[in-house]
Amino acid sequence: MAAQFGRRLRRGATSTAVVAVAVAALAASQAPAATSQDAAGGDPAAAGTDTDPGGGGATGNSPYHTDLPPLTTPDKPGTSVDLPATGTTEAGIPATVLDAYKKAEREVGRTDAACRLPWQLLAAIGKVESGQARGGKVDADGTTFSPILGPVLDGQGFALIKDTDGGAYDGDATHDRAVGPMQFIPSTWEVWGQDGNGDGRKDPNNIYDAALAAGRYLCAGGRDLAVAADLDRAVLSYNHSQEYLRTVRSWFDFYNRGTHEVPDGTGVLPSGTGAGSSPSSTPTPTPTPSPSGSTGTKPKPKPKPTPTPTPSKPGGGTSPTPEPSKPTEPTTPPTTPEPPRTLGSIENAGTPALTATAGEAFAGRVAVKARDTLGAPLAEAKITFTLTGGTDARFAGGASTVTVPTGADGVATAPVLTAGEKTGAFTVTAVAGTPRPRTLTFAAQVTARQADALTRTGDEALTAAPGAAFAPVEVRATYKGEGLAGTVVTATMVTGGATPAENDEGPYFKGADGEVLRTLTGLRTGDGGVLELPAVHADDTEGTYTLRLTTDSGVTLTVELTVTAPPAA
Repeated sequence: MAAQFGRRLRRGATSTAVVAVAVAALAASQAPAATSQDAAGGDPAAAGTDTDPGGGGATGNSPYHTDLPPLTTPDKPGTSVDLPATGTTEAGIPATVLDAYKKAEREVGRTDAACRLPWQLLAAIGKVESGQARGGKVDADGTTFSPILGPVLDGQGFALIKDTDGGAYDGDATHDRAVGPMQFIPSTWEVWGQDGNGDGRKDPNNIYDAALAAGRYLCAGGRDLAVAADLDRAVLSYNHSQEYLRTVRSWFDFYNRGTHEVPDGTGVLPSGTGAGSSPSSTPTPTPTPSPSGSTGTKPKPKPKPTPTPTPSKPGGGTSPTPEPSKPTEPTTPPTTPEPPRTLGSIENAGTPALTATAGEAFAGRVAVKARDTLGAPLAEAKITFTLTGGTDARFAGGASTVTVPTGADGVATAPVLTAGEKTGAFTVTAVAGTPRPRTLTFAAQVTARQADALTRTGDEALTAAPGAAFAPVEVRATYKGEGLAGTVVTATMVTGGATPAENDEGPYFKGADGEVLRTLTGLRTGDGGVLELPAVHADDTEGTYTLRLTTDSGVTLTVELTVTAPPAA
């Protein structure tokens, strides 16, 4: 009920059925049915009004099919898919297409019940715009086997609409073209596009996506489509033409009287002007305005069918009954070349943290994934990787810029990256697409080599008498077995136990002024990673003590120092 608040209340507006007079007129003349009063509520139709003609509506006022419904009315009014797939194929709607219309009706009814969108209106527009997706030429997911494109809207016989999507939807970067079974122009699809089949994409060439988008578009502005005037305004907002309105109304009335389902691919493509023709076909001339001022293409009436012979008077026999003609084989619509897929975005494809020690290769490589405008992986997209910053890191071969095409999975992986001797931060930038580049940046870091081992250069025991000095203590810091100069070392005399602390007795170092120090900081290895400690002195307390050496990388080494008096002579 909440969805209906804020809408205008129409008394008794519960149906869009056409009165019997209009039905009879349609059957007799095959002209588009005139817009009538709402059958239930008596609300006047508004065939001559459109609240939002805008820039050509959803379709850009592209050409449309002008064929009218067959003279033979459906056998069972008020029914649809329960009817047998017999009778004129023109009365049938391909199964997947019909399912898309009904699913859109249910979804809009769930979120905007006050609109009262009927699936028959979507079917009527789908018939006029694309012949029900070219007679149901769709795959199991509802996507057309090839894109349905209207003529180039370059002002030559059609409206002039300059490109709004960079050719992403229609393959034309100069002018727009209406796209898909419901013929949305790209700028309208950007606003109204929907994911009707739940695959995570909004594809104007998918009948489920396009039908739901059309439904929401028709319901815009608080319309109640069970009211004739609102329905007319909705159709005119889709294509601002009186002839278009009359043609859509004719099919809407026809489908309201009942239709049946036919297998996908067996629907009949109308012969009138419309979407789905080859891009190379000759454009339809600019429509001639009708007396009412519309610019729609004037529909051509179909010939009346020949009546079936009836029995003669009793006793006189019967007239021969002609054998029924074979059903017309569905015609294959012209194949529209698939437009080139266009880059939509690039994203990180699992690039790890980029950190390496100076002079070594980075463990991970930069990887980027390209997607097209519909979100699918895009192959053969060129990704350019560039290094910027103060380090001398390079890709394999010494290059600072490389270009890599994406594979079938849409992924491009940069070559192996090797750190130079300069430490610090730098950036790897991935760029794809022109004239509107898509860019990703990745932070990288080159760190200095750090000692992974610290050892004594000798193995003799270190012993001194009270008050004497120990033999020189020399250590070597290495990285992967190679001496590492410049390694910072801290030396501390520590106590024993589980939590060593600086000792306050035993061996010690001397400061510049001769003071006792039991911790020295800022010691640094020289060539070959060798460090000779300052002289270590013994005090008067005998015993075994520990000297702990620690590098700035956290490597530790402990050395035992023994203070003992020499044996008596």
